[in-house]
Amino acid sequence: MPVENKDTVRIESSTEKAKTRSKAIEISDLTKEYPMGLFKKKVRALDHVSMVIHEGEIFGFLGPNGAGKTTTLKIILDLNRPTSGTVTILGRDHRDLLVREELGYLPERPYFYEYLTASEFLIFYARLFGLKGAQARAKVNSLLERVRLEEAKDLPLRKFSKGMLQRIGIAQALINDPKLVILDEPMSGLDPIGRREVRDLILQLKQEGKTIFFSSHIISDVEVICDRVAILHRGKVMAEGGIDDLLQMPNVVREIELKGLCGEGERLLGSYGKVVLETSDRFLIRVMSEADIEHVLDIARKRGAKVVSIIPHKQSLEDLFAQKVIGERG
Repeated sequence: MPVENKDTVRIESSTEKAKTRSKAIEISDLTKEYPMGLFKKKVRALDHVSMVIHEGEIFGFLGPNGAGKTTTLKIILDLNRPTSGTVTILGRDHRDLLVREELGYLPERPYFYEYLTASEFLIFYARLFGLKGAQARAKVNSLLERVRLEEAKDLPLRKFSKGMLQRIGIAQALINDPKLVILDEPMSGLDPIGRREVRDLILQLKQEGKTIFFSSHIISDVEVICDRVAILHRGKVMAEGGIDDLLQMPNVVREIELKGLCGEGERLLGSYGKVVLETSDRFLIRVMSEADIEHVLDIARKRGAKVVSIIPHKQSLEDLFAQKVIGERG
């Protein structure tokens, strides 16, 4: 029976909508412990992690360094063994060799045979999947065009930029036309153009009906392209659900701008919210509840201050991430 972390936020509406879709990955009660130190004390890297990734969606896996993201991905791929718990991929046990035919994977720090050209590198991987001759060359040319590296097909990989290496790595992950693509930090170290190219490629894969499961530190990119996300911290899932659902949390933040408090804003209103800006004639405070809004407006009226604006401040995925991670640390 899966153990639910009491601090976990789970939003069910997106899951309810997705019930008609098959499960690409189902993780149930996954726990991983490592022996550490002289006395082999057990350290828990994953603590009863449970998630479902549905077919045809882009699922983002967020968490700070050391949260357990890569450990989770390696267990899914059977590159690491769990202490307890189960993983199924496309309806099969994750250890089933037939599952490999449906998977594409790009690790966070891939090793490339840098003396090979882009074409030679992909031909090598095509042969691992049984493609030969004209069939292999056609597949490789198609993938090079897809990741916009056709002009670099005869260039040794040691001359590739970071962004080019990420794209050739994704091409390698697609060589077997997988149903499920798993990417570990695919945007790490890329400049804005490189990140956009990888984002666009992920969106194209979704349009083709593929499932994409990727971890990332780039929260803004995750918010733009993902259907659902999970936030992992200290080996526990702190929040999971659809982007829109997760960000429709209670206590919508509002920013109130006032004029005419004559430098008294912090003293008068600091207990009702977070002061964002204060100058000699302008005061901006961020409040969390309707009651706090009324308190601020009441004080403003009594002091003869002018209310310039009241602006709803939509919670971002980065706000939620900070709330779940930094709040937990505190």
